[in-house]
Amino acid sequence: MSSLTTSSEGENSTPRFVVGSRDDETDFLGSNMKTDETDFFEDDEEEELPPERQIVVGICAMTKKSKSKPMTQILERLCKFEYITVVIMGEDVILNEPVENWPSCDCLISFHSKGFPLDKAVAYAKLCKPFLINDLDMQYYIQDRREVYRILQEEGIDLPRYAVLNRDPDRPEECNLVEGEDHVEVNGAVFPKPFVEKPVSAEDHNVYIYYPTSAGGGSQRLFRKIGSRSSVYSPESSVRKTGSYIYEEFMPTDGTDVKVYTVGPDYAHAEARKSPALDGKVERDSEGKEIRYPVMLTAMEKLVARKVCVAFKQTVCGFDLLRANGHSFVCDVNGFSFVKNSMKYYDDCAKILGNIIMRELAPQFHIPWSIPTEAEDIPIVPTTSGTMMELRCVIAVIRHGDRTPKQKMKMEVKHPRFFELFEKYDGYKTGKLKLKRPEQLQEVLDIARQLVVDLGTHSDCEIEERKSKLEQLKSVLEMYGHFSGINRKVQLTYLPHGHPKAASEDEARRESSPSLLLVLKWGGELTPAGRVQAEELGRAFRCMYPGGQGDYAGFPGCGLLRLHSTYRHDLKIYASDEGRVQMTAAAFAKGLLALEGELTPILVQMVKSANMNGLLDSDSDSLSSCQHRVKARLHEIMQKDAEFCEEDYEKLAPTGSASLLNSMMFIQNPVEVCNQVFSLIENLTSQIRKRLEDPKSADLQLYHSETLELMLQRWSKLERDFRMKNGRYDISKIPDIYDCIKYDVQHNCALKLEGTAELFKLSKALADVIIPQEYGINKEEKLEIAIGFCLPLIKKIQLDLQRTHEDESVNKLHPLYSRGVLSPGRHVRTRLYFTSESHVHSLLSIFRYGGLLDENKDQQWKRAMDYLSAISELNYMTQIVIMLYEDNNKDPSSEERFHVELHFSPGVKGCEEDRNVPTGFGFRPASAEVNQGSLEDLSKEKSMDEPDHVQQRSPQLSEPVSIQRRSPLIRNRKTGSMEVMMPWAPLVVLVKVFCFEGCSMVPTIYPLETLHNSLSLRQVNEFLTAVCRSCMAYGQLSVGTWKYLLFITIHIHASPRAPCRTADHLALRLQAFLQQAPGPHVSQSQQSW
Repeated sequence: MSSLTTSSEGENSTPRFVVGSRDDETDFLGSNMKTDETDFFEDDEEEELPPERQIVVGICAMTKKSKSKPMTQILERLCKFEYITVVIMGEDVILNEPVENWPSCDCLISFHSKGFPLDKAVAYAKLCKPFLINDLDMQYYIQDRREVYRILQEEGIDLPRYAVLNRDPDRPEECNLVEGEDHVEVNGAVFPKPFVEKPVSAEDHNVYIYYPTSAGGGSQRLFRKIGSRSSVYSPESSVRKTGSYIYEEFMPTDGTDVKVYTVGPDYAHAEARKSPALDGKVERDSEGKEIRYPVMLTAMEKLVARKVCVAFKQTVCGFDLLRANGHSFVCDVNGFSFVKNSMKYYDDCAKILGNIIMRELAPQFHIPWSIPTEAEDIPIVPTTSGTMMELRCVIAVIRHGDRTPKQKMKMEVKHPRFFELFEKYDGYKTGKLKLKRPEQLQEVLDIARQLVVDLGTHSDCEIEERKSKLEQLKSVLEMYGHFSGINRKVQLTYLPHGHPKAASEDEARRESSPSLLLVLKWGGELTPAGRVQAEELGRAFRCMYPGGQGDYAGFPGCGLLRLHSTYRHDLKIYASDEGRVQMTAAAFAKGLLALEGELTPILVQMVKSANMNGLLDSDSDSLSSCQHRVKARLHEIMQKDAEFCEEDYEKLAPTGSASLLNSMMFIQNPVEVCNQVFSLIENLTSQIRKRLEDPKSADLQLYHSETLELMLQRWSKLERDFRMKNGRYDISKIPDIYDCIKYDVQHNCALKLEGTAELFKLSKALADVIIPQEYGINKEEKLEIAIGFCLPLIKKIQLDLQRTHEDESVNKLHPLYSRGVLSPGRHVRTRLYFTSESHVHSLLSIFRYGGLLDENKDQQWKRAMDYLSAISELNYMTQIVIMLYEDNNKDPSSEERFHVELHFSPGVKGCEEDRNVPTGFGFRPASAEVNQGSLEDLSKEKSMDEPDHVQQRSPQLSEPVSIQRRSPLIRNRKTGSMEVMMPWAPLVVLVKVFCFEGCSMVPTIYPLETLHNSLSLRQVNEFLTAVCRSCMAYGQLSVGTWKYLLFITIHIHASPRAPCRTADHLALRLQAFLQQAPGPHVSQSQQSW
């Protein structure tokens, strides 16, 4: 039984191959074969006869695999080799016939799948001794993940840290499992959550990922695809108690998996897909097939592919790669598998397999054949095409969303049990300890409960006060019925001489003893409204990117989805370690990337904690000397029981900020306004107490599950703390009062409490003075404090802007295999930084007062500064956005090659519509001054109807872009059609297209306003360098800032041949780094930023 291809043209050139069931039965397979070809062997024409000796390639696999589309496509191409005949063994033969009756072959392609009798295939290979494309004995190992990991380890291939739990009665030493709240210990190896739990059988696809309580807990349960689902989120946090598993470290991959397919040791095809662990939804195209995009492998990854292919003796082999932290890890080896829906891959695979078979067997059968000299995998270097302006980088610093009021309680503790707890968690190393984990908070709660009982019989006044604070500590820790580091934390600080007090002479003589300052923080959780704000803003943020192609054209924001799904979007999301900030980042990512499901899987996989290296670190308990001086002056001015005079205006508002002057004029007498605020708070707490006494209000639930008791607690605490015992007011409580009343006016207005509107108005006026001025009163102070907060972030932004060209760490689309993508080589870098109010205030101060531009010489900057001066509050979801564009018409060395735009939004709109809210000049307006060289003036207008080949210049705007307010879901058939003419998705044509309207699509959030749109990259670079240099003059850097700067100094600039050995040496390197001009080489370990 044999088959060959004809040499004639047309219909008869269709390749044919034999389907073998028994030696005397034949069938033909091929989707494009005609039925009359079944009489092929009866044709008498000589030219149709096969050569005297053919190499028979046997296909031994289950029918579902052997008749699959990829197999059919590859075998049809394989048959084009003149001396190769393909025989497909029928499933009935494989399952029911003894191997002696199987068709004979010279080369065998056989692989295991569900139901396949691997033992019989091994016996057949021993009987006939064919040349094996994939080794059969090794396929036993591939079915056991333990063996797979053992082989990978022996070959020196990187894989995640792992441990094996064997629940085998004969091997009890391998079955030691200790499960904690946020970790498991497997045979002595500890795996903190998130970690992965894999069944040892490779046939079992029920892989679980367990999340930490700080991210919301629960688990993501992966399974073999069912419809459009590949995983589901479960609230279950406990590991499985039956069966054997591999536990391994979770690798953060930004929601992308890479699947690699080898064909021999020298060929590897890679495809990226959305990770099934992200939201469990399978992305499918219009034909219902899972969307995957070919990506470029790095040189190191190609070496890994070769090692996997050789180690497992599988010529055709698929395996999974995880790209995380600048490295690549193999997490699974699947054995025989093909790429789906890639004609180029089918061509390559058939050619390589045919060459391998002929190289091995042609000499043995004396068949004339020479090895082809052409390369099998030609490296293609993608080039930039098109002359229009390209969006290259988007950087955004965003404040978190709406939250519950933050609350804090301080108390000095001296009980031995607190000192034992402090020592247990190594608090003496730094003198500070932060307790967030559930088991830690439980220990604090146990101590508080015991001390409350012990103090119950005493009636001393001081003890009563201590008991009151312990009861508050106890009640806060008992809230919600469970612990989560997202909503509560305890900080302990060692005081070697106790807490300093204003003491009498007798007390001063007393020897002070060590104590601990306990600070309990709670509240500050992201509310449901905050999640909605973040998700809607993420959805609208897509429209910062140019429109999509094909199915995406005409839908606002789909250009970003197109860019991201084709892996040309280099996205990184960072957040500080505060729960509200991390959840905001996750909700934003959900909206930005159109994800589904719970936030926990998105948080764990997409959001990087930036607190570990000081990037977004904000140690609010460690104030600089400048901040102390500023707060003292603020306290002094605001305690004045008289109307503000000219001298007070000069002292408090030397920058001449319009919003600050307006607030001061409204306040007039600060002490009098504080008296009114205090009276309103007293009235408010009285009303709440009366509601509590009313039986109808017993079960009243307020917003976000708060009760009247909890509402009373927070207002009573403010009532106690705001007016001190000496009758003066604690000005530092003003932001907390405004925080609370803003929350209640917005979320608890149904209570209809009297005086809340007046309290809101007065506290807002005070807060509009206190909050911005806490970050510095004059320009010098504002800059010094801002740099103390933001220096690492400034340096990181500078590096983000510098690295506009691609590097090895970026997921690159393979140009040869990318159908429907016009520019596979181009990328947009997006870096999103989610943080708290302090960083937003500080970064804005740097841009305002750092000397970026001279407002006397630049009218656009003057208008921007006037606009910012009128902004009274940087509310939730405040955004500072930097966008970098490249003009390919300009010489690469020209200053006009790269252009930077700076945009700003003050975030969420206030509780009451403020008629005095300043309005900017829109998002990316046309410049009124031609000589400024704004982006809109870069090239002449072009007709929308011109074809692609004449599109050489960007159109000029003769009027400002009209910003329409409309839903992102409305389809506009005209707008967005520009994508058809664009050589690649991120090109920006400055006309009235929807990509400029998306910045005002969230009705509750102010739209982005452009501060400046004609900055050069060199201009911004020099400005940021000057800011970094100036930090050395101030000398007020936080510990986190120093750690971060030392980190990047060592890893970017220290030569491995001359390592830093002393602290002085490190300091010298750091100083040199800060003073040098930008443009350093960035190591691979930093490219994942």
